[in-house]
Amino acid sequence: MTHVTRLMVLALLAFVAACTKPAVWAPEEDVIAARYVHDGPTEIALFNVINNESGFGEHAALMINASERVLFDPAGTWTHPASPERHDVHFGFDDAQLFRYTYYHARRTHHVRIQTLEVPPATAEYILRLAQQAGPVPDAQCARSIGTILRQVPGFEWIEVSWYPNDLSDQFATIPGVTEERVYSDAEPTERQQYTQ
Repeated sequence: MTHVTRLMVLALLAFVAACTKPAVWAPEEDVIAARYVHDGPTEIALFNVINNESGFGEHAALMINASERVLFDPAGTWTHPASPERHDVHFGFDDAQLFRYTYYHARRTHHVRIQTLEVPPATAEYILRLAQQAGPVPDAQCARSIGTILRQVPGFEWIEVSWYPNDLSDQFATIPGVTEERVYSDAEPTERQQYTQ
C-alpha cells in the first residue's frame, strides 16, 4: 500500500467516524413519563442559532407541537434528564425545556432566530412521525435533515434542501403566517455543558 493510498484510507476512516454519532434511545417508560401535551395550536417552530459576529447560522432544530410537543434537534449537543431522547427527538419539551434549550444557545456570541408556523393537526402529526424516523442525524446535517423532512410534507415540497441554517430560515420566512422572534443574551460563552439548570 503506497503512502498516498494509506493517507486516503485514513482520511476516509476519519470522515466516516466524524459522520457517526452514538445512537441514543431512551427507554419506553422514560418517554411515556416525560410526554408533554401543549394546549396551544398545532405548530412547528424552526430554530436557527446565529453567530453574532459573522451572521452565520451554526445550528438548526425544529420544535413540533402535535399530539405531543417534542424537539427535533438533529446532530445537536443539548440534553436534559427531564427530556429523554430517541435519535435526536427530545420528548417532554415543555416550556421549561424550551427556555433551557433557547438559553443553552443564546449567549454573548450567538442569538437564536425562532420562526413559528401554525399547521393543521394532521400536518403536525406527519412532521412528528418523519422526525422520529430521521435520526440519528450525522454532524453538520441539521439544516439538511429538517429541509428533507419538510419537503415530504404537502405544501412544503418547494423547500430547497440546504446544508446552511440561514438558507433554511430564509426560505421558511417566506411562508404566509410565519411569525418570528430573536432571542439575545448577555451571558458569556462557557464550556459546553450538558444542560442548563
